[in-house]
Amino acid sequence: MPQSSVNPATGDTLAVVTDHDDAQVEQLMARAAAAAPRWAATPLDARLAVLRRVADALDAEREPLARLATLEMGKPIQQGRDEVAKCAHACRFYAGEAPRMLAPEHVLRDGHDDGAVHYHPLGILLAIMPWNFPYWQAIRAAAPALAAGNAVMLKHASNVPQCALAIERLFAEAGAADGAFTTLLIGSARVGALIDDARVAAVTLTGSEAAGRDVGGRAGRAIKPCVLELGGSDPFIVLASADVAAAASMAARARCINNGQSCIAAKRFIVVDDVYGEFTDRLAAIMRDLRVGDPLDDKVDVGPLATPSIRREVDDQVRRTVAAGARIVTGGTVPQGSGNFYAPTVLADVPRDSAAAREEIFGPVAPVFRVADAAEALALANDTTFGLGASVWTRDAAEARQFAEQLQAGSVFVNAMVASDPRFPFGGVKASGIGRELAREGLRAFVNVKTVRGSA
Repeated sequence: MPQSSVNPATGDTLAVVTDHDDAQVEQLMARAAAAAPRWAATPLDARLAVLRRVADALDAEREPLARLATLEMGKPIQQGRDEVAKCAHACRFYAGEAPRMLAPEHVLRDGHDDGAVHYHPLGILLAIMPWNFPYWQAIRAAAPALAAGNAVMLKHASNVPQCALAIERLFAEAGAADGAFTTLLIGSARVGALIDDARVAAVTLTGSEAAGRDVGGRAGRAIKPCVLELGGSDPFIVLASADVAAAASMAARARCINNGQSCIAAKRFIVVDDVYGEFTDRLAAIMRDLRVGDPLDDKVDVGPLATPSIRREVDDQVRRTVAAGARIVTGGTVPQGSGNFYAPTVLADVPRDSAAAREEIFGPVAPVFRVADAAEALALANDTTFGLGASVWTRDAAEARQFAEQLQAGSVFVNAMVASDPRFPFGGVKASGIGRELAREGLRAFVNVKTVRGSA
């Protein structure tokens, strides 16, 4: 079955890419299986030199790669440039830090060496990645895995096949061993067989909660390590002492990053009564002024949603939330004309049992919840099945410490927007996933942590 690359701003088909058939998948799997031990045996310095060359290529091709992502999934062009630059940074980060992360750690007893912990690659990592950050999601999994000596097979989302093939080309041109990085062009229905394949040693997924249950369950039955980065309904909490103007400005950015299609985008705006009116008015004014249109135009703030079905779902969630009692402050409409555009939207007085409270809205929609005080804000923030990231706005140091400790999330940002960074572990709790990507934890997620003791 072919994979179609469709411009979400126009509906035009950009390319049709033929899926790999069963024979081709087997050929690619055999090639990766042969490459894995060769890549593991490649000196670390040589593996890391490949990452540096990939980083250089990302810098050199930043504009065409950003344009490709914008055309395939609709992100504003500057955000595409920023994504490519972030990928280059991650490659250089692991090229610089992997020697320290992979070095044996010696354990002393009475001042003498009593053994060491070694970190050895597992083999083939199957990376199942989404469309919303078509380069970053793949690179943040591949860079540490390849640095550690694993081979990587990428099953990317079917609406970004050209981005997926571009990543494969970058690693090949940088000198990675033949088969060390492979893009598989297959649909989701064929992923299960890959997880079951004995040649696949481990699995990582960024995707929906439903996909996480399927992939995690399959990996568990095969007794294979698995990292899952799933959905989020990140709270953005504004307390009475907050700089409301700064919070509202960042709230609009945090909600509309990548056209609102980000797992760590702010999705529930929880505001204490003292500043509720001011914050809501400021946020609505900013959202109302955002420029919606052609994402290739540098002046545009919000592009289209990736597919027509995503826009239909977002609109349905807004309608159900309003029917439950919420009030539209701005937006809430589907613009006329071509493209999967949706107006930046602010909903006020949102009920706590509404769709906006219980579901992840993957679009530029900001539901604002009113609470009496900090204690109620914390309780509401944690009253969700998700636990990916959280942002709290306060000028009270004691409040900041309390929320950092008590928020049920993998990341907490104080007076800042939630964002991933190669230096820090990234992942969630509850239904937002298991395991961690990035930093040392991300590299060591897919190695054999081997104890070695004794001497000859």
